[in-house]
Amino acid sequence: MRNSGGDEERLAEFSLGGGDEDLLAALRQAFAARRAVPPEFVQAGQNAFAWHDIDAELAQLTYDSTRLTEGAVAMRAQEEAAIRVLTFTSAEAGLQIELEVQEDALAGQILPMQSAAIEVQTRTGTDQPISADEVGCFWISPIPSGDFRLRCRPVAGCAEVVTTWVRL
Repeated sequence: MRNSGGDEERLAEFSLGGGDEDLLAALRQAFAARRAVPPEFVQAGQNAFAWHDIDAELAQLTYDSTRLTEGAVAMRAQEEAAIRVLTFTSAEAGLQIELEVQEDALAGQILPMQSAAIEVQTRTGTDQPISADEVGCFWISPIPSGDFRLRCRPVAGCAEVVTTWVRL
């Protein structure tokens, strides 16, 4: 695999006329550059291994009211949204989980409407059990301060669903 960063050319220059110390310095620099891993790659790798239960369906974040499309940017400039809404979707399970961020709590609903046992899971390992009523509504208070995800076990026997990690 060729490196487009020009390491091979720099090494060729040093081997032709430079000293051993220059060559070693160039090698150290080349290896250090290859070892540098962007933090978002490290986080993605940790997230992949943090999902231990492969029997649960993964619900991806499909809507976040703070992330705007180009068409919505012009409209947003005129009017700031007062409410943040998140939607997680699992196409395999046919389930959506909607969260509305309120002042000191999260109001949620499972769609299609059904009761469920839900766990609010944090990266620190603390789980907060809550329940969704027969129309799928639930309340999370207090709002988790760091990364969290929801594990939803519908009572109707649908597949268990785990959301991606999110931070508000």
